Formats: sequence, C-alpha cells, structure tokens
Amino acid sequence: MSILPPTKENIQFAADALREGKLIGLPTETVYGIAAVATNRSAVLSTFDLKGRPAENPLIVHVASMSQVEPLVASIPDSAKNLMAAFWPGPLTIILPKSSLVPDEVTASLQTVAIRMPNHPVARAIIEATNAPLSAPSANRFMSLSPTRAENLAPEIVAGLACVIDGGDCTFGLESTVIDCSDPLQCAILRPGAITRAQIAEVVGSLSLPGTTERRSPGNYRRHYSPRTPLRTVDSLGPNESGIVLDRPSGAHQIQLPNDPVGYGALLYSTLHNLDQLGLTEILVESPPTTPEWEAVWDRIRKAQG
Repeated sequence: MSILPPTKENIQFAADALREGKLIGLPTETVYGIAAVATNRSAVLSTFDLKGRPAENPLIVHVASMSQVEPLVASIPDSAKNLMAAFWPGPLTIILPKSSLVPDEVTASLQTVAIRMPNHPVARAIIEATNAPLSAPSANRFMSLSPTRAENLAPEIVAGLACVIDGGDCTFGLESTVIDCSDPLQCAILRPGAITRAQIAEVVGSLSLPGTTERRSPGNYRRHYSPRTPLRTVDSLGPNESGIVLDRPSGAHQIQLPNDPVGYGALLYSTLHNLDQLGLTEILVESPPTTPEWEAVWDRIRKAQG
C-alpha cells in the first residue's frame, strides 16, 4: 500500500480498485475516509471489518452529482432540496428515505440513507472516475481519532487499503453536519458540524428534536473520535501541564489553537494526534467558548472525553 499524490493516473488507479471491490483512503474537506462502492455489499462489509465498526452504525454515501442521488432515495422533500441548493457540495449530510438500491449493510437495516456531496476536488474526482456512489466513513478504527492528514491514518487501517490518495490537510477537520429530512414536515440535526444550526435554520426555518430512537446518523455514541490518551477539559493549563490552549502556551507541550470555531475545528484532530504521540498521562483542553457557533467543537471534545 502506498500514499499517492492526486495525479490523474493515481485517481484512475483508485477508481479501478474501487470497482474491483477494494477499499481506498480518500480525502474530503471534513476528514479522510475509507471508501467503498456503496452498492457493493462485500466491500461495505469489509469497511466495517477494517474499522471494527458495529453493524448498527450506518454509513454516509458520498455522491458527485444529483443524478447519483436520485436512484438512492425514495423521495426528496422540499426542505432537503433547499438544503442541497444552499450547502452542496459541502460538509452537510442529509438523511432521506432510501430506495431498494441501497444495501441494508450501508444503512444498518434502516429505511433511511445518509447522503453527502463532498466539496473536495480529489474526492469528487474519485467518485466521478468510479462512476458510482461511495460509502466513506472516517478512516480510523471505531471510536478513535479521525485523520485529517494522510499521515495520520493508523497503520492497521492503511494495511487494509489498496491505496490512500493524499489530498492535503482537510479544510474543516470535523465530520459533516448531519440533518434528518426523512420526515417531509420537520428536520432535525443529529450531529453538529461545520454547517451550523443557525445556517440551517435560515434555510428550513425551525428545527425539531430528533423524533426517533433509531441511530440514523454516525457519530452518536457517548465516546467517539477519541485519542488513546485520556482527555479532560479545564479552565486553564499550568506551565507543567500538557494539552490545548487558546492563549499563548506557558509550557513545552502546550499547543495554541485559534480562538474561532472554524480554525479550531480544522486543527483539533491533528493536534490531538500530535499530543497522543507524546506518551502523556493525560491531555488537558482549555475549555473553548460555549456560544452556539462552538457547538460542533464541543460535541467532539465531549465525545473525546467519553
């Protein structure tokens, strides 16, 4: 296995591997994913095996065009159409009633499917070259940190892939916002992300609370996206403590992240990856602001704490 630059030849190599039922690593604007042809049951099951992911946790299907969406769904409510027009391509996953084309293995046997149109040029080029929708959960072992750089993929993940296409650092660095639009009369956010609650409400109006106990979205476990090193939030770090700060570092193993949610989210996972390599007893995270625009960052920090 090799990490390859995103040349036309390597993108074609990745697409050929996908069509042969193999798995590849691909970049998106959120995190790196393990891609498989979404309609290939065997390849999808291999994804679950490689990640150690429970079968009850559905996958997100990635598409490059609306022509790929329509065969996958039974219907598209107006609310979903409006969200697609506003935020696709981009870091927004929309849950819709699925068609019979989507294997139960992709959707955890639910009657809904999560679909996203990524905005990363390499991801889109791979989907287009494969000429098929791709399932692409984050390229990590279940509950571990998501990689936002090709070099952050764990060796045990890399060993199961035909190749990894290196598309550089992920722009957003946090998994996509997930919104359930399967009910034409209401929409509910199931996972916060780069597209904020306020941005979505501007398009669809009021948002509902999730109306089902079904696990329709990935990322809804109490512990998820976690480093190996225990993590704890604190008000501030002392000079001898290690972790993430918002102000100027006062110690050798302190890393300052931007004091804005977009910049912070883009660097959070890569920073935790770096701190996780230091053999620390624990990673301390200075608590960021609690204003609404920090919702996705706080969601990932709380899951990292477990």
